[in-house]
Amino acid sequence: MDGICTLANDRVYDQLIALLNSIEVMMGPNMPVCVFPYDDRVELIKAEIERRPNVQLYDDQDSIQKWDQFVRDIWDAHPTAHQRWKEPYRRMGAHRRLPAFDGPFDRFMYMDADTLLMAPVDVLFEHLNHHDWVVYDFQHKDPTHVYEVSSPKLSELFPPERINSEIFCSGMYVTKRGIFDAEKREWLLSKLREGEAEVLYPMAADQPILNYMVMRSSLSICNLAFQLPPEKITGNSVTSLHFEARNNILYDHGNRLTYLHFIGLPSTVFTQLCAGENVGFLYRDIFLHYRYLKEPENRPKLMGKPKPYDQGPSLATRILKKLNLIQ
Repeated sequence: MDGICTLANDRVYDQLIALLNSIEVMMGPNMPVCVFPYDDRVELIKAEIERRPNVQLYDDQDSIQKWDQFVRDIWDAHPTAHQRWKEPYRRMGAHRRLPAFDGPFDRFMYMDADTLLMAPVDVLFEHLNHHDWVVYDFQHKDPTHVYEVSSPKLSELFPPERINSEIFCSGMYVTKRGIFDAEKREWLLSKLREGEAEVLYPMAADQPILNYMVMRSSLSICNLAFQLPPEKITGNSVTSLHFEARNNILYDHGNRLTYLHFIGLPSTVFTQLCAGENVGFLYRDIFLHYRYLKEPENRPKLMGKPKPYDQGPSLATRILKKLNLIQ
């Protein structure tokens, strides 16, 4: 059985509802979805999931604890991670997507809670007939958020041509259950403990670990950013300014997006917006459409001109001001 997985807790309640609604619009009301708990704060999302017969909350504690320990073992093998973190096992909950390899679906698409599905995903699953791992992103252009590029061991493990073509963003991928069994996990841990852990960038939580697991295992990776004809390739990030909205679907130079990732936006921004604060960000109306698709009467009535969320003088804020989208 095919399905879609995501990771959530009550902090991303509004994003989760928007994501689930977008999945229902694009894939129909019967598309199975499994929500993996970021932590124990799940009372709000539990109530929402109970209203959706196609959605389940993953509760196999043995599986969750097994993967938690696997991740702790990885970071314990890293030479500097604990010294660089301000708290033990930084953003541990982000690794709770890994139990999807034990989850209910034979094949699954993982999507971060701060994403929206913009198109049917049958073609992504079709690529699993010929590959182990399917993605559609441009993370390969910035390996610094995956690996310690200054580590001399990195080029020994992965030559530049692999770095430039196989790195992926952990916000969306399509793969298979059981692809990392106990034997494979022990082998990966042994390599990390032999010194390979130093190549992992420790400030990006799950993304370095997933990339290492996939690349070190020599899985077959398909990135549609390389597979599609250049004129058909689309972006997926909220940082792209040129997407065009038609009927609550985004297009990139006439091509329909597969998904939109609100990457870099803190969850508090969505909470504030849904509470009625007029905070501004790109493609905000698209988010609000899917968030309140089933309850349009509760959509906040925003007055005045949007205010930027509190993120300092970032490039995104300067762009929004230039476009007169915020004050």
